[in-house]
Amino acid sequence: MVADRNCTCWPALGKAVSNCWTFSAKGRCCTSSSKQLVQPELDGGAHPTTQNTASDGAESTREVSDEIRQGSNLRVFAFNELKAATRNFRPDSKLGVGGFGSVFKGWIDEHGTAAVKPGTGLTVAVKQLNHEGHQGHREWLAEVNFLGQLHHPNLVKLIGYCIEDDHRLLVYEFMPRGSLENHLFRHGVLPLLWPIRMKIALGAAKGLAFLHGAKKPVIYRDFKTSNILLDSEYTAKLSDFGLAKDGPEGDKTHVSTRVMGTYGYAAPEYVMTGHLTSRSDVYSFGVVLLEMITGRRSMDKNRPSGEHNLVEWARPFLSDKRKAFRLVDHRLDRQVPMKGLQKALSLANACLSRDAKCRPLMSEVVSTLEPLQLVKDAQGSFYYHQTINGLKDRIRPNGGDSQNRHPSYQSNHQIPQNGLTRLNGGTNGRSFEQMPKQPSKG
Repeated sequence: MVADRNCTCWPALGKAVSNCWTFSAKGRCCTSSSKQLVQPELDGGAHPTTQNTASDGAESTREVSDEIRQGSNLRVFAFNELKAATRNFRPDSKLGVGGFGSVFKGWIDEHGTAAVKPGTGLTVAVKQLNHEGHQGHREWLAEVNFLGQLHHPNLVKLIGYCIEDDHRLLVYEFMPRGSLENHLFRHGVLPLLWPIRMKIALGAAKGLAFLHGAKKPVIYRDFKTSNILLDSEYTAKLSDFGLAKDGPEGDKTHVSTRVMGTYGYAAPEYVMTGHLTSRSDVYSFGVVLLEMITGRRSMDKNRPSGEHNLVEWARPFLSDKRKAFRLVDHRLDRQVPMKGLQKALSLANACLSRDAKCRPLMSEVVSTLEPLQLVKDAQGSFYYHQTINGLKDRIRPNGGDSQNRHPSYQSNHQIPQNGLTRLNGGTNGRSFEQMPKQPSKG
């Protein structure tokens, strides 16, 4: 049975894979109310629902409790406790809105579940499931099961959850500096300094490396700037495990799954085949690293033609060491050491290899980023500044997104379905041998 070509998302998905994906059997399509890549279950099975009536609410709660993996030390909250902690989910307590629902700031007892006076006790972020959203019970359960079992300095801490009738809430540690997305792209926010960007990149890489190297490996599947949260010291922590998947076991090389993720971040081979591996996360990391270097979004339809897709636009510069410096966010000015820039661009180039087998392991990414925390190259920074000034009339300013974004724990912006484009260009994963030579003294 041939898939329905009248699907409104067909043009977007067709463009993404350049007509190289044959639709057959029960078919695939891309449906999304935001920028999520979504593919129906291949077995035709329905998603679990969270729409329960009052009569079967208690029974449903017991059934879901049985689905939660044992061994976690998560606190179980009553809905009224979280309602009080967030001051009845007041609008001025809202931190942001995402696909899952709204996130509110709240205050609870440091060692229990009771609500306390604002400004006292433990500050938390409370995520409330939106029953009309495109994410649901399955994602909520994945969050509870993964973050209830996994603990690492670069993973956001899940404190507890609420499951009461049709209410589904998650309680996290509060991350005072919000998301990396807001720091990179929100209008009016001071640009992150280069050393801070490299610190964040290293922290996020350590989080992914931990997941991939766990006793039971985990593939994150939705690595992006809005899912990287920052504490007061700019320590990066991965959040939102709703799309996380257990990695392949035994002799298996990949996990076959429906295609889910975010436009601009998903690895091309995963979009085309549905085969998920840890190297899919590595590709997404390369996209985020490129965003941090350039100050550009992975997908931005507001930019001129040919610059909508960051990876497509950047590939020619990544493969030409004489032009690579043009990728740098102009707001960084004199701050970028050339040696550090060269290594960071080389790493991004390797992570974005079209051949998944040529991408480095996340443990190797961590090893590459660690020395960059100490790179100091004043002469190189000055050379970069001189070069930019000499070419400023020929280089279009490369600033961040000027659109104002509400501070959030999840992205609140929309990317149309036709924003999904094929990831063209090539990279063999090789590093640059050298950057343009610096002018000699005298």
